[in-house]
Amino acid sequence: MNADTQLFFVTGAAGKLECALDLPKADPSGIVLIAHPHPLYGGTMSNKVVQMIARTFVALGYIAVRMNFRGVGASEGSHDFGNGETDDMAVLLDHIKKQYPGLPVVLGGFSFGTYVQSRLRQKLAAEGQPPERMVFVSATAGKWAVDSVPADTLLIHGELDEVVPLPDVFNWARPQDLSVVVVAGADHLFNHKLHHIRNIITTVFHH
Repeated sequence: MNADTQLFFVTGAAGKLECALDLPKADPSGIVLIAHPHPLYGGTMSNKVVQMIARTFVALGYIAVRMNFRGVGASEGSHDFGNGETDDMAVLLDHIKKQYPGLPVVLGGFSFGTYVQSRLRQKLAAEGQPPERMVFVSATAGKWAVDSVPADTLLIHGELDEVVPLPDVFNWARPQDLSVVVVAGADHLFNHKLHHIRNIITTVFHH
């Protein structure tokens, strides 16, 4: 956790959910909601990629918010294969939007989190409130069927990803006419390559 991270709870359908909030130093320019990797493989909101995404957006003036999925950390309930997790993220987003109304929303996800966020985007779009932008690191194309995403989605992937091979991502992106930012030599967890995530997001979102 970052020194200034505030922990809080929201209540979802399966019980209390542990969440974390990081605030920018100046007036916020947006909200970024970040989803963590697969709970059954050790994924938590403290994951280093998730924290890097949060820190990067806070430096860009965004409110960064994330949660531990069901059954992770102090969150109640048990893993629900992306279904309940999508509903829970919607609850968290509603909670934050009530506190900080009128701000644009970015959905960020890492690994399994990209699957959850692609589903949340569909839900939000159906309600007439699609997010402003999406940022996916190590999108799980070909593993958990990530839904189609908007053309301006920022996709960051490691050349040597051993969990979601790069060709699978290209096969998913190609029919959607998406571009993919590939980090040479990076594995699924971006070991020793985290700074690339920060630099890429900063370049794209810096106003």
